[in-house]
Amino acid sequence: IKLEKRNALIEEQKKDIEDSIIYAGRIQQAMLPFIPDNPTKEEIPQYLVDNIKEGCIIHKPKDIVSGDFYYTNITPDGKVILLVGDCTGHGVPGAFMSILGNSLLNEVINEKGISEPHWILEELRSKIISTLNQKGEFGESRDGMDMALCVIDKNKGSLFFAGAYNPLYLIRKGELLEYKADSQPVGYHTGELKPFTQIEIQMEEGDAFYIFSDGYADQFGGPKGKKFMTKRFKKLLVEVSDKHMNDQREILIDTIVKWMEEGNEEQIDDICIMSFR
Repeated sequence: IKLEKRNALIEEQKKDIEDSIIYAGRIQQAMLPFIPDNPTKEEIPQYLVDNIKEGCIIHKPKDIVSGDFYYTNITPDGKVILLVGDCTGHGVPGAFMSILGNSLLNEVINEKGISEPHWILEELRSKIISTLNQKGEFGESRDGMDMALCVIDKNKGSLFFAGAYNPLYLIRKGELLEYKADSQPVGYHTGELKPFTQIEIQMEEGDAFYIFSDGYADQFGGPKGKKFMTKRFKKLLVEVSDKHMNDQREILIDTIVKWMEEGNEEQIDDICIMSFR
């Protein structure tokens, strides 16, 4: 009888925890600009409809809540900001960091009026270090974020990019061009805190851009239970790049699901990909 009571108590506690995480997942989802699994025109911000020919999001958490997140915004002078962030950890700890990142981004962009990608990352890094009290002391939080950040300036016909570990891929006329990120996170770093680098790209008709976390390429699966790998990810993007972004999304999701099933593997990390033309 005691064992039955103990099991019942454990089941009740488990349900309470799961219910709390599911509710947290709803809160996190509400912060994202549209529902990624079935976006309608009404759910997509008008500034994206006005400024991007096509676009899609893949947001596939490992657990109910995610350490990967995406962010969009527009400045008063019409610059469109697009970002994918990959926070330390996944699940609940990662979700806490993603909510912090979203909040601080709004502060940096909306309140401080910063719109250059490298300055956004530097200001965000400063705020994360300050908020988490990161001083490099033993035992303190080393949480941070990897990011890929794009700012579209249609008046100049340019896209500006800055990244923290995570690169930008541009596919132009069937060729993939990679713009590398700085090898430092947005957060405390044991090495020297260097300025982030900004890259300007003159946009051309038909250009397809991709920013993402490392979850897709790092996923185990396939016949030998190996990682999908960056090389295979790049090849897949080039193969699908001429298709409509919505069709690309379906192919990318279908490919990684089949990859996991073929190797009988569980998802090991959050996955987030933002693509736009």
